[in-house]
Amino acid sequence: MSLITVSNLTFGYNGSYNNIFENISFNIDTDWKLGLIGRNGKGKTTFLKLLEGKYEYKGTIFKNVDVDYFPFEVVNKDRMSIDVVREIAPNVEDWEIIKELNLLNADIEILYRNFNLLSGGEQVKILLISLFLKENNFLLIDEPTNHLDIETRNNLISYLQKKKGFIVVSHDRNFLDKVVNHIIAINNTNIEIRQGNFSSWKENKDRQDNLEMLQNKRLQNDINRLEIAAKNSAKWSNETEKTKNKKYNSETTIDKGYVGHKASKMMKSSKVMERRIEKAIDEKSNLLRNVDINDNLKIIPIANNKNPLVLANNLQIKLNKQSIFNPISFEVNNGDRIAIIGKNGIGKSSILKLILGKEIQYNGQFKVVNDLKISYVSQSTEDLNGNLKTFARENKIDESIFKAMLVKMGLSKTDFDTNIQDMSEGQKKKVLISKSISEQANVYIWDEPLNYIDILTRIQIEDAILKYNPTLIFVEHDETFIEKVASKIINLEK
Repeated sequence: MSLITVSNLTFGYNGSYNNIFENISFNIDTDWKLGLIGRNGKGKTTFLKLLEGKYEYKGTIFKNVDVDYFPFEVVNKDRMSIDVVREIAPNVEDWEIIKELNLLNADIEILYRNFNLLSGGEQVKILLISLFLKENNFLLIDEPTNHLDIETRNNLISYLQKKKGFIVVSHDRNFLDKVVNHIIAINNTNIEIRQGNFSSWKENKDRQDNLEMLQNKRLQNDINRLEIAAKNSAKWSNETEKTKNKKYNSETTIDKGYVGHKASKMMKSSKVMERRIEKAIDEKSNLLRNVDINDNLKIIPIANNKNPLVLANNLQIKLNKQSIFNPISFEVNNGDRIAIIGKNGIGKSSILKLILGKEIQYNGQFKVVNDLKISYVSQSTEDLNGNLKTFARENKIDESIFKAMLVKMGLSKTDFDTNIQDMSEGQKKKVLISKSISEQANVYIWDEPLNYIDILTRIQIEDAILKYNPTLIFVEHDETFIEKVASKIINLEK
């Protein structure tokens, strides 16, 4: 067992108005399996880079273990994968490499193919086993599940369950629940570490947030009541004090000492209440600092009076004249929420493109009703550029609604000045989702919308879908999201 000790860590990028981390201190046991969570833009990857020693910072980070970062940058990808493994872990033998691949349920033959010809999931496997084969290293694993199909994710879960000593960044709740035994959460004002998986952390976080909100409400009520009472006491004191010098007829006598004492007592009571108000305000200022309010997103779907909207009978997508999955039949009616699942490369995105009217070869019967208004979220963010104002204008969406949705998903007003191509991948995906939910459509088609999206935003999207019930066809590998949202599932098989 070793410790990584972080003391008074302070870091901010040059030119940035605010620091990302401010006087952060904590300890990490290198035997722990830590899940690193936080909103997009909170500094998860930055934190890993600081542990790796990539950036200068104030404070101290002490570690007596070497750390490795995933994804490892492969400089020369045009060579066999086994040579990539040997470069990363030069002292391992072939049998050890094969043993690690077997733990991941991976085909041994990928070792003898060029690395750049492997699928994304196969490259993940090669890089992960290479890093774990390096002895006595603590791994920093940055979002390994993006773009991985459900089967590959489950293989990765089984693999990491057999390992110890890593930090993994992931927004997949099912993955975190099965893999980690500690959560390290980057909150609004601090970093906290708790024992347990994501679900136990979320339960404790919700309980703490609810308690703070109740305390905040009670203190606000106390402040309101005390402010009224303090004003009344001060008013009564002033009015009583005035009666000392008031002239009365000869038959009326005034005990000025008594009146003065009464006025003084009322004023003292007012000052006591003012001090109580200050104390309540001070208590209140320490609450809600790490509470993320789950603002409601809004979707305004348009119903279509025709059913079915999409009809497929014995549909097979063809690639190079070969069918790539078994025949499927389905129909999409108003209000359906259909998840398309299956292995990477099996044709899920091709079905979405077929509905969008793209030129896709297929066998079987396929129909889409005329004049169907579709809102589409692409899997890729490569074509995004320019500022948000121009993006909204070019896509003919209401800029104020579009930006309001982005704020609810965690983007700040300062992010609005950033060109989209310079945003993080999570922020870029939020731009695409915000665009889509700002559009009124008959059908929403989303291709892996949740890649890089933080957990809180995933929950917001789930809540909006269940509340407004749009007709939705989507490809996604987040099993929790599918379970909560999908009313039908299409499972593609070879």
